[in-house]
Amino acid sequence: MPALSGLMSVMEKAARKAGSKLRRDFSEIEQLQVSMKGPADFVTKADQKAEDTIFRELENARPDWGFLMEETGEIAGKEGKPRFIVDPLDGTSNFLHGIPHFAISIAVQDPKPDGSGWGDLYMGLVYNPITDESFWAERGKGAFLGHKRLRVSARRKLSEALVATGVPFKGHGDIEEWGKIYAAIAPEVAGIRRFGAASLDLAWLAAGRYDGFWESGLSPWDTAAGCLIVREAGGFVTDYRGRSPAIADAQLLAGNDQLHSRLHKLLVGALK
Repeated sequence: MPALSGLMSVMEKAARKAGSKLRRDFSEIEQLQVSMKGPADFVTKADQKAEDTIFRELENARPDWGFLMEETGEIAGKEGKPRFIVDPLDGTSNFLHGIPHFAISIAVQDPKPDGSGWGDLYMGLVYNPITDESFWAERGKGAFLGHKRLRVSARRKLSEALVATGVPFKGHGDIEEWGKIYAAIAPEVAGIRRFGAASLDLAWLAAGRYDGFWESGLSPWDTAAGCLIVREAGGFVTDYRGRSPAIADAQLLAGNDQLHSRLHKLLVGALK
């Protein structure tokens, strides 16, 4: 059982602090659903409050590091220092509609040694405030749910695979492309799920709950932590062309070694 490193302890403390506020705010959503104003403004404030809480905690611990955050954008750190990549509320639509499936995602990315941009991910944390589940990984040390070691599923047959995805919606994603991929994959697998929080989709894949995942049009804060957690759990994460960027976001396909290969073959065939 690994002890949390000092930095991971800081990240988890920040996530839990923000998560307790999100839980309180979430309990107000039900009442807001029937109000004339509606809950959208409230959720925007909850999102921002969570990000502010995380930022303060992390900045206090690492004052010279940079940040890339969903709400605030990029904050440059001292040259040569890592950066935090933060999504304070992944699954905003679920939160808005009173669906208890959302998460906080925090990752650490190192700069490239030659200073030409951003390199490998070093740490990742996905925290679900409702279930109090903390999925985390450190590069080279494995992936964990709390103190339990995570491994991707051992399933080899597509016919037994449960695959997650994200579905395009108004203003987001390519519905034509997604439809082609869905038409190729759905008839071959045991089921497809769309739960609405990519960070949790990836964390659940690392835990063996899902066997595969695909989505496009995401942002770095949606997937950074999840990409590392899946890889440290023994899984593969690539774009649709089979390349393995540190953060797959514009296109993302993930699974164990056997199923990733088979899903990739179906996906490529669908997009020819």
